[in-house]
Amino acid sequence: MIAMAQANEHSLVVLILELQGESFAIETRQVREILDPVPITTVPGADHAVDGLINVRGRVVPLADLRLTFGMPQHDAGRDSRIVVIEVDIEGDPTTVGIRADKVNEVTELAAASLESTPRIGLRWDAEFITCIGKRDGDFVAVLDMGRIFSRLIHRMRGAASVSTAAAA
Repeated sequence: MIAMAQANEHSLVVLILELQGESFAIETRQVREILDPVPITTVPGADHAVDGLINVRGRVVPLADLRLTFGMPQHDAGRDSRIVVIEVDIEGDPTTVGIRADKVNEVTELAAASLESTPRIGLRWDAEFITCIGKRDGDFVAVLDMGRIFSRLIHRMRGAASVSTAAAA
């Protein structure tokens, strides 16, 4: 709720991207760069939502597919596909992560008056993953809470690793 209170006081500058035809926004302060699709190294046994690594200017960067986090089907990269490289705070550590996007639309400002709290019902996605909902050109756009999304993924991956280790013993 603190993030929503801050969002209501100020406009947000966001990058609008599409996943499966749905519009989502990421605050531009988190965006480092936008890449055309690059070769992906798959990681055997990795979580399905973060199953690859990419090379970004000589750095190894995990690649996430948020469609899977949101229960959407996975598909191959298309003509408009991009990788959005972001920096997100995960459990106190700034972490560089790539996320797949079906399309990157624009950078825009969402006015403070257009931002509303995330409803607890009526969404297809976990409300915890959404900082707020913005109104833009007569449509709604969900502003993603990237820190919470990746913290949850890390928790899930650690849990799966614990179960695998226990099963192997």
